[in-house]
Amino acid sequence: MPVAITTAKMAAMATGDEHASSEVLRGLARHLNCLNEDNKATRKRALEAIKKETVDKGLSSSALQEVFSSLIKPLLKCLSDPMERCRETTIAVLTEFIRCVPKPEESLPYLMPCLAQRFGENEILEPAEELRLSAVEMLTLIVEVCGKNLAPYLSEVINILQRTIVDPFPDVKRESCKCTVNFAKCVPEHFHMQAECLIKPLMLTIAHQHTRVRVSVIEATGAVIQHGSGKKLDDVLSHLAQRLFDDSPQVRKAVTAVVGDWLLHFRDRYSYFHKLIPLLLSTINDEIPEIRLLAVDLWKQVGAQWEKENEDDIKDKMDFLLTPPPHYPSEVERPGLGCRELVVRNLGKLVPAITHDVTDWLVPTRVKTSQLLSVLLLHAEDHCIQHLPALLATLYRACTDSERDVVNNCLAAAKLIGTFVPPPVFLKLLLDHVASPHSSSHPWAPLMVLAAVLGGCSRPLLKPHIQQVANALAQPDVCQGYQQVMYLEQLLACVDVLLHQCESDCSSGSLQLLQVLIAVQSFSTEPQLSEKALESVQFLCKVQGLDSVMELYRQHMGQLLDWLSASVNTWSSYSPERLQLHIVVIQSGPVIGEFLSQLMPLLHNCLQPNRDPEMRMSIFTMLAKLLLDANKTLDSQGCFHDDSERFLSDILLPNLVWHAGRIAAAVRTSALSCLLAVLHGGAITPGQLISLEERMHPLVLSALEEDSQMSRLLACRCLCSILRLTGTSLHHEALNKIYPELLKRLDDSSKEVRGVALQAVGLWFSSLTKDYNPVLCGAHLQLLFQQLLLHLDDPDSSVQDQVLEILKKGSSVHPALLKEEVEAVRDKQRSPVYCDQLLQHISSLPTESTASCTE
Repeated sequence: MPVAITTAKMAAMATGDEHASSEVLRGLARHLNCLNEDNKATRKRALEAIKKETVDKGLSSSALQEVFSSLIKPLLKCLSDPMERCRETTIAVLTEFIRCVPKPEESLPYLMPCLAQRFGENEILEPAEELRLSAVEMLTLIVEVCGKNLAPYLSEVINILQRTIVDPFPDVKRESCKCTVNFAKCVPEHFHMQAECLIKPLMLTIAHQHTRVRVSVIEATGAVIQHGSGKKLDDVLSHLAQRLFDDSPQVRKAVTAVVGDWLLHFRDRYSYFHKLIPLLLSTINDEIPEIRLLAVDLWKQVGAQWEKENEDDIKDKMDFLLTPPPHYPSEVERPGLGCRELVVRNLGKLVPAITHDVTDWLVPTRVKTSQLLSVLLLHAEDHCIQHLPALLATLYRACTDSERDVVNNCLAAAKLIGTFVPPPVFLKLLLDHVASPHSSSHPWAPLMVLAAVLGGCSRPLLKPHIQQVANALAQPDVCQGYQQVMYLEQLLACVDVLLHQCESDCSSGSLQLLQVLIAVQSFSTEPQLSEKALESVQFLCKVQGLDSVMELYRQHMGQLLDWLSASVNTWSSYSPERLQLHIVVIQSGPVIGEFLSQLMPLLHNCLQPNRDPEMRMSIFTMLAKLLLDANKTLDSQGCFHDDSERFLSDILLPNLVWHAGRIAAAVRTSALSCLLAVLHGGAITPGQLISLEERMHPLVLSALEEDSQMSRLLACRCLCSILRLTGTSLHHEALNKIYPELLKRLDDSSKEVRGVALQAVGLWFSSLTKDYNPVLCGAHLQLLFQQLLLHLDDPDSSVQDQVLEILKKGSSVHPALLKEEVEAVRDKQRSPVYCDQLLQHISSLPTESTASCTE
């Protein structure tokens, strides 16, 4: 009974709906006729009346269905109406009908061909962009409400989307992408047949200037590839890779989500792992935390899914390889087994791509690639050994990059190699590359990588190889092969890393490391680099428990001098050993005085007159610095006195012999400075000077005639020092050979030389003894007095004062002769005051002195 009542009610309702729809249609008959009128205002009013009497009236869904079936054809004709307002109203009415009717799919045979004709042709007929947007929104609604019923109209929908995706209006592009995503999900069984047709318009739009458009295109691309055949994936990947550098975080996030979805759900994902993994892992280092977290989460899901799908293949690893390797970086979380296996199995295809992109012409590409390299090595762990040669070659090139971020990222990757690869393996390759760099323009690249790799290696593993590394760095081709600042910095970096990593264990390579540090200091032209190298020397002392740098040199000085002496026969002005000798003797301080037996033969060899002049000059300059403070350097043990006479006779004096040429003159100048340092530093005794008088005095006196003012000045100072040291020990014949040369210097063009020459004359008078016979030597004294009296009339008052004091000192030698000479010139002087003072001084002398001279 109740069933019969319900059936009756339903029949009554159906009858009522039919009656209502019939009434509506009868009322619309006139309006439908008006749609064909020429007057556009009439057509407009007719469409608005139809809208008001149908969708706005609140009819039941079944009644609307009947009405829609009757109105669909005339309404579709109105889509081509010349009046924009009419077309707008038509699209609005159609949209409302589709949204409200229970069976919108019944309209598809009429609706879809019309839409395809209007919006899917090569040239879109609708000129108004707002109406194109409304039409695409209507298409999106059709996809939502009709679902799989759209399968027969696949071509029409695809044609429409192909045109609207590249529409000039950005909102149309976005709505088209949204429609594409929905359509791909609604008819996946059929969508794949024509999905590739959408790739080209999507890729043409993916770089649109609007961020929201780019995001929509990326999402649509993800859906097209996901539900398509996958044949066009290669065409898409390069475009997506470019979007990883997008300035908009929303775009990069969209790429991350799409690639992660492909890795999880794409049917043929196993064939494309090597292409998709780099895209997802590149976003793990994104600057936006939200994107990083999304990438990490998706990557974990991918790894877990792969692990589950391949459980049988990796069962042993799942059971036994869960413990992290020793010395695993504490600042990062170890990736899951599935993630690691995915990278390991695809690393052979990824490394060549990394090698290519790390030298890309675009800086952002190189930075991303260098970041990705570290992520891959963190996953590969010790499995990167089989790719080590290619990885090292890549790092060498990347370390020469002008972009600092690229270099830092690659050094971080090199540090991971040191963490995961055993030292015997990486040292075999790296040390060969250090000794023979592949690039002559960037020979420091292997050193930079070596320093980073050593920094990642643990102390226990590195300890047995310290000697090997130190020996390699100390090879002449390595530590003396290049003088570029960058090369020296990286060489120093290798030593520093070794010292900080191994500390006291470095004692086994202490000598070699010191040799490297000496080489760095000798070549350095940058004060900061020299200071850093000296700090490293001090740290080398510290790790060995030595009190000072001098203790370190005492420990190795014998070996260092043997090291330098081995090649002394080939030294020239360009030899690095010459500079290294300078560093050794200067920094060792008093320690060098303990090894004179090794140092003196070395000096004798390289300071012979037939050796390179520039080299001799530099070594003489170095020795001059040492000899000025001999008690704290060469003579620290009081032993240099034993060698000083031989040093002068065999080394110094032969270099004072005159030879033609400016270079030879410069050598004599440097030798004179060294001689002066010997005399001033107290490294030679008066007795030794007396024994060398016959050889030394002629050479020093000849130097007074040098063209170089500096040489003449040094020669005068040397004579002063000789006269001061020997005191009254020189024989009068030797003294009589000295003063004529000094008198010549009183007319020197240099005021300074004249002043020192006068000092020497004063010391000459002080060197006279009672054995000096003024009568026998009267001619000498007369000449000396006459020349001095000439200069007593010098325009320079300071010279006059100095000459006056010298004559007063010399007056005691032969007062009568001096008085006679003074009186002879007194009236010729411009200012006889000085002569009067001198005569007064002579008069005040004891009569005994005057009488003895007269006799």
